Amino acid sequence: MTTVLFVHGTGVRNPVYEETFKLIEKALHLDRPDLKVERCLWGDELGTKLNAQGASIPLYDATLALDDEEEEDYSIVLWEQLYSDPLYELQVLSLKPGDESGGNPFGEQAGDELHSRVESLNPSPELQAKLDAAGIPEVFESARDTVIQSDAYNEALQNASEELGEYRDAIARAIVAQAMFDCEQQDKYPPILTDAQLRDEVVKLLSLALGEAELGIGDWVVKPLSQLAQPIGTFYVKRRRGIITRSVSPTPCDILLYQGRGDRIRDFIRAKIEQAEPPVVLLAHSLGGIACVDLLVQQPLPQVELLITAGSQAPFLYEINALYSLEYGEPLPDYFPSWVNIYDLRDFLSYIGSNVFPNKVQDVLVDSKQPFPRSHGAYWTNQAMWKAIIPRLP
Repeated sequence: MTTVLFVHGTGVRNPVYEETFKLIEKALHLDRPDLKVERCLWGDELGTKLNAQGASIPLYDATLALDDEEEEDYSIVLWEQLYSDPLYELQVLSLKPGDESGGNPFGEQAGDELHSRVESLNPSPELQAKLDAAGIPEVFESARDTVIQSDAYNEALQNASEELGEYRDAIARAIVAQAMFDCEQQDKYPPILTDAQLRDEVVKLLSLALGEAELGIGDWVVKPLSQLAQPIGTFYVKRRRGIITRSVSPTPCDILLYQGRGDRIRDFIRAKIEQAEPPVVLLAHSLGGIACVDLLVQQPLPQVELLITAGSQAPFLYEINALYSLEYGEPLPDYFPSWVNIYDLRDFLSYIGSNVFPNKVQDVLVDSKQPFPRSHGAYWTNQAMWKAIIPRLP
């Protein structure tokens, strides 16, 4: 029986890790129920933490780069805002000038019918099934109520014109974003948090339930999004560095720890490999990939037939001559197993290996359609990754 050993970037047993492991186990067992999937939780014993509660973190400047020619990137910037503020798009629409062409100010307004549909919405079987798949059926109703009761929602509908398409889409995105936000606040990590395709399918069905969906971003919203892509991002990150550091820092901090005390982490992984039933496949994320590469360079482990890395920095460390086990210019040893490396252009912690290890690494590009840093953890809900992995498993 083949054993797939999951080596996470931080390896700490927490709700995120547990949900990730369940996703991996489910995805592998769909095509290969014979696989034995096991954890390699080195971070519980050996990982880093902010021992002084972040006392060393100052403010700093940063910018967000965006090619304003790509409309898809506007969607990603929009979702980046919605993840932290589900009402963002409705707040922007609430500032849009109303229709001044006339009409009865005391009669039914353009947004009244839409509000009625939102308020009385009873999910169709198709929408309910998609909510179940997304993992948000329990929070959907409360998320809708939160949006309906918000000032941003009511003010946006007050200004709505007869063309309600962008309002339907904005309300659908707000409800879905609020449901995702509520899940994270409750320490729940359903698939929709990292699966952009699933997220967009829920939004589409919800918008269709409210009327004809357009699923585009109106010009009124695009303008502030383009501004967000410019130096205003500096102010945003500067004011939120503590939150951003807490959400992103486990990987870079553990990398620093690994560079200084990596032998203990490698020993931990090697022990797990020796306990596993061969043949063994190492499925390693982020720093887990660095540790596995170093371990497999340092000594032959014939029971390991395949290394799969996702969002790993090992090729970059090798290029800058910072990979512990191998100086730049030295090749991978002949006993090094087959290596498949998964990367995402929006995951700025992922790198390609075939250019620095010719004929030794197979790079596979996937696109989570998620902004960074969410893209760094979105591999497990990306079907393109599993399509690349499953045929290669022993």
